[in-house]
Amino acid sequence: MASSQGWTPKQNKRFENALAIFDKDTPDRWHTVARAVGGKTVEEVKRHYEKLVEDVKEIEEGHVPLPNYRSAARGHGYMDEENRMKVLSLQ
Repeated sequence: MASSQGWTPKQNKRFENALAIFDKDTPDRWHTVARAVGGKTVEEVKRHYEKLVEDVKEIEEGHVPLPNYRSAARGHGYMDEENRMKVLSLQ
């Protein structure tokens, strides 16, 4: 069953994990990724991937400013690398 709605954080995380597991050489990759995500069609998964590729390209070309994590963390006290990664993984 497909969803015309946006992607939930849970679906995004499943999508990212599936991409890490099922590379471009995986037979029926997009069907497998869609099943792993749940609630999305193969076409929705492909479009989501294309958008991700475009976003990464924009970031790499410097068109998207990177967040200043140091300033953001200032009000919350010092964060070591492990805690910083935990916070970033929740976003």
